[in-house]
Amino acid sequence: MEESSQKSRSILKKALSLGRAFSVCGVLLIAAEWSSANGADTGTASNGEMTAEEAIQLGEEFGIAVGEVDEEIQKELKLQRPEGVAVFEVIGNSRADYAGIKVRSVIKEIDKKEVRTLIDFGKAVKASLKECNFTVGTYEPADPGDPVGWGVNFHFVGCKRD
Repeated sequence: MEESSQKSRSILKKALSLGRAFSVCGVLLIAAEWSSANGADTGTASNGEMTAEEAIQLGEEFGIAVGEVDEEIQKELKLQRPEGVAVFEVIGNSRADYAGIKVRSVIKEIDKKEVRTLIDFGKAVKASLKECNFTVGTYEPADPGDPVGWGVNFHFVGCKRD
């Protein structure tokens, strides 16, 4: 498991550093395994609480493949703290895609609810997906050559399109 976890981290690091999108299935499996390796509960909770696996599935329903920001991702993205949820892929023609959420973004807020962990993300996105309109606050890398660096961006997520 440890060797597999190391491979997953290596793939995720490459995906983030290169800004490439990988197949949804591969990224979701890696994200689930990575979250599990980092201590997140990926099993089904018998008490009705949110699990990392459910949060990842809700992310896919929204249109993104996500994983929790750990210290390695924090260093890679030059963040102050290992908080938030990193976006590894945006699924085309999804609500997330239409809202303009980008690969390498770090989700910090959904509809005014702070997102520090994958579980926070799952709870917030589950409540928000029931609504027609909500907002997602992200930190996003600036254009290459932009000396300012990262910026905060708020994305308006509208009703589902057919």
